[in-house]
Amino acid sequence: MSNAPRLRFLKGHGTENDFVIVPDPDGRLELSAAAVARICDRRAGVGGDGLIRVVRSSAHPEARAMAAEAEWFMDYRNGDGSIAEMCGNGVRVFARYLRRAGLVEEGDLTIATRAGLRHIHIAKAAGGPEGTSGGGTDEGADGGAITVGMGKAVLPEPGPDGGITVAVGDRTWSARNVNMGNPHAVAFVDDLAQAGDLFTAPAVHPASAYPDGVNVEFVVDRGPRHVAMRVHERGSGETRSCGTGACAVMVAAARRDGADPGVTGRPVTYTVDVPGGRLVISERPDGTVEMTGPAVIVAEGELDSVWLDTALD
Repeated sequence: MSNAPRLRFLKGHGTENDFVIVPDPDGRLELSAAAVARICDRRAGVGGDGLIRVVRSSAHPEARAMAAEAEWFMDYRNGDGSIAEMCGNGVRVFARYLRRAGLVEEGDLTIATRAGLRHIHIAKAAGGPEGTSGGGTDEGADGGAITVGMGKAVLPEPGPDGGITVAVGDRTWSARNVNMGNPHAVAFVDDLAQAGDLFTAPAVHPASAYPDGVNVEFVVDRGPRHVAMRVHERGSGETRSCGTGACAVMVAAARRDGADPGVTGRPVTYTVDVPGGRLVISERPDGTVEMTGPAVIVAEGELDSVWLDTALD
């Protein structure tokens, strides 16, 4: 491995949900879970909530069936190296990288993910819709806001053990089971501080409802069609933002508020504040969910070849 080429990477974030981006268009790089975890380590590696490998769909066995509709596949891993189906903030950062690299144009494109195809719109104007930037950074400096078609939410019925509950310490809340291509448990609370430090995963019952683990969102109201959330992401801990989580929160809030577009026949939009900024989430009467927010590339470089050798061992 000592003669291995240096590995190029970039660093980006969407509402401060941050990722290491590894271009690998021909799908030649093999990254073990341990290697991903080392790269994402915030003290001994580059640091990130997750790692995004950029691969042509035709070069990846999980994406070849989608290659006719999407040239690029987002191979997403959580910060601990585990594989995830989708990442809403990550797919915006993925699209920003493709545009920055000159691989796509502004406007519409389709990206393949493990949760299926995701349709993207990269705004042509600098900056985004009012209210989509946040976190104290100049999001507009890296291009316009990006809108992602997140597909339709699935709301599984309660299993034989009854509804979902989430517990932190001696507090327990009912939660809504929402699947956005990956699993979520959404709990409405009085104060976000009740979620605790979120260093460890909240207890979720019944565990059988989430055999592959779950992302847990805690939500408070900020105003009409306006909520704020904190999240514990499986495999990453608390993150500054979670795009699929914000979509799950919006869907759960709309059902709670009697604003289900499938019932009312009218689209609905919620503003969702996350610790790292602000996202705007809409749901259409056909159930399609769209997310709009910023995506920024902040750095690029190369991993040291000697360090990389040890990481890949």
